[in-house]
Amino acid sequence: MKPIAAVLVLFLSSVPAWTQSRPEDEGNQPDPPMLGPHLARGEANGQAHHGGGGGSPNMIYHNGDIMPTAVTEAIFWGTSWTNPNFVSDKISGLDLWYSGVGNSQYAKTCDEYTGLNGDQVSSSSITYAGHVVDTSAAPSRAPRTSAILNELCKMVATPVNNGYYAVYVDTPRGSAGYCAWHSWATCNNVPIQFAFFFNLDGDPGCDPQSTVAGHSQGLAALANVTGHELSEARTDPRGAGWFDSSGAENGDKCAWTFGTSEVAFSNGTSWKIQGNWSNAAYNLQQGYANSSGQPGCLDGGTYQPVAQ
Repeated sequence: MKPIAAVLVLFLSSVPAWTQSRPEDEGNQPDPPMLGPHLARGEANGQAHHGGGGGSPNMIYHNGDIMPTAVTEAIFWGTSWTNPNFVSDKISGLDLWYSGVGNSQYAKTCDEYTGLNGDQVSSSSITYAGHVVDTSAAPSRAPRTSAILNELCKMVATPVNNGYYAVYVDTPRGSAGYCAWHSWATCNNVPIQFAFFFNLDGDPGCDPQSTVAGHSQGLAALANVTGHELSEARTDPRGAGWFDSSGAENGDKCAWTFGTSEVAFSNGTSWKIQGNWSNAAYNLQQGYANSSGQPGCLDGGTYQPVAQ
């Protein structure tokens, strides 16, 4: 889900790039924009961004960047990451998630989208650089995007411009109306994409109600929103890629709808994970329906990517 067009134009015209800021400068610099916040169930407007009005609900290309390739890395931030009872299967589980998403049928649900020069989003070009852990105290409430940017710039020694850096904190979301978001900025003079995730243990608003064996509720919740944000970053990494006439990105349009209870990844793991919007599927009236009743959602399980 994106800011309205007027706000986005204001951001882009007045601030050409976001850079890593020192903590003492944080109040003097604009935050990177929050894109694609995965709204919690039941939040106001949570189902109002499937777009299209009276016309086509399909996503439109806005002449900006896509991510043909993606190097992913996870950052776990907070004092609770030293507690085995909290960590449980989260770190090892997300390592498996990122290691298996590349070349999966799920990742291929984004591969139809192309950029200005004919570049194409490619599921076979997603790699995982592993994770790092910072056991210093994370923010105690919903953080500014600049705080998350500062953290990843501190923890990632050599960022890459096709990098996607996911920061997982041990902070519950509290009264925040979203489970996660993605954004972009410049870190150490390198353009990067990044995302933020709350601790979703015991959070019914962000719970996909997975029945996959061996997954804790907290891991299952993180896995689902992880798919949402990575899919949106691949197709709209910097605010001018693919989204529909209401500003909904491909994950937004299929939020909290599932084609099947388990989707297999390329490393043999399985996950309950929401689908992504496919223009190709909608045009053929294929895929499963989103919460607005529009067919076009694909999850890579029962509903496979449409052959181009």
